[in-house]
Amino acid sequence: MHVDIVPVGDVPAVVKREASSGLRSVYDCEVTLHDGQEVPDGAYDPGRQQYRAEEFIELASRIGNGTKNIAITGHDLYYRRRNYVFGLAYLSGNGSVISTYRLQTSTDGGFSNKPASEIFADRVRKEVIHEIGHTLGLEHCDNKRCVMNFSPTVREVDIKEQTLCGSCQKQVL
Repeated sequence: MHVDIVPVGDVPAVVKREASSGLRSVYDCEVTLHDGQEVPDGAYDPGRQQYRAEEFIELASRIGNGTKNIAITGHDLYYRRRNYVFGLAYLSGNGSVISTYRLQTSTDGGFSNKPASEIFADRVRKEVIHEIGHTLGLEHCDNKRCVMNFSPTVREVDIKEQTLCGSCQKQVL
């Protein structure tokens, strides 16, 4: 498998690095990092002051030429009626997106003594691994420690590990 990372807007080098290392460690895949792209026209919803996640997925699918493509952005994303999303992927599709906007909080709720930068890096890796998992056909997992567990808050992202549980791992082999 080959994953193409498509940065959209100003994406720090550390985010690109963490995304690449997370994907390589869990999926043992090749990763290509594309040049930064502009935010897609029409993606911004002024009424919500957020961006439509689907537009970023379409951009990643157009720019990337890997078997799986993921856009990474610092912009606040939403999907349909959800207030926000950390990421979005089409099940068994080739495109996905993550947003670092809501992953950047200074605390992990007291779970560890890690510095904020390390907590942020962990969250980026988990979300990238999670969304690419969806493109591989994985649905949300009931195991709270599995990276494929649905996590609507950063607290839940912090609880899960950066790996697939045994049953999710079997599905992608």
